[in-house]
Amino acid sequence: MALRFVDLHTHSTASDGSVAPAELVRSAHALNLEALALTDHDTLEGLGEAEQEARNIQAEHPDTPFEFIRGCELSSRCGAKEAHILGLWIDREEKNLLPLKEALQKIHQQRLVRNTAILEKLLQLGINLSLEEVMAFAGDEVVARPHIARALLQKGVVKSVREAFETYLGYRGKAYVPRELMTPEEAVSLLAESGATVVLAHPMLIGCPPDELEALIVHLKPYGLRALEAYHSEHSAADERVCVELAERHHLLLSGGSDFHGLSKPQVQLGKGHGGLRVSEAVLQRLKADREERGLPL
Repeated sequence: MALRFVDLHTHSTASDGSVAPAELVRSAHALNLEALALTDHDTLEGLGEAEQEARNIQAEHPDTPFEFIRGCELSSRCGAKEAHILGLWIDREEKNLLPLKEALQKIHQQRLVRNTAILEKLLQLGINLSLEEVMAFAGDEVVARPHIARALLQKGVVKSVREAFETYLGYRGKAYVPRELMTPEEAVSLLAESGATVVLAHPMLIGCPPDELEALIVHLKPYGLRALEAYHSEHSAADERVCVELAERHHLLLSGGSDFHGLSKPQVQLGKGHGGLRVSEAVLQRLKADREERGLPL
């Protein structure tokens, strides 16, 4: 039987991706992925739609196993850097989600403040864009910078979503506004309490020196960190080796995913990253075995 692959880090229109949750799941199945995790930024809103689509697919194709994993990605402030924390297998029980949902609600309120500040900066640059225009692109989704980018594209201010980020909305953009973020300890604890397997996302992109990265990993383990995302679209082969060595040294598991967003990262393909990413089903099986050993549901 041919080896199959998984993608444990993706984003949909529920946060800052351009593909709807159900469409993302169907695309993953069409690519013959064995499993897909939806890990939208700071929201659980797309999980129900995606999970239902996965059930539909399984009913249509009972002989082709396909697994959907409920996830979420939280951003945290780590000194002057950001550390992103993934939760895989977010619980379905409402009582176990209350602390996480309260934190997400606070993040959404902070996003509104940030979005308003971005629009004010754009206005100072002579670009009159209203929150209502942006929300028309967001619909029921969390309003985020990709929605502002699409509104700028519609108004003809930019010629592409990428240009919107490079010129206005990205870290070096003219209208960039930094986010208020929780601490890494808070992010790991919230996800662990929600029943998730907690993963430090793309560790080599944090940008801190090796000794600081290792210290962060050691520090977060007692809070519930279980794995490192070694396999990622922006990780080189050398980066992967560093992550594997860190995981072995500190008795952590490995994870991996494309970090697919769609139009805002057009060079990143679902399940394949820049074309060469392959996350083996063996990675998924080890993560699942760890959950089973700890008596956690899948």
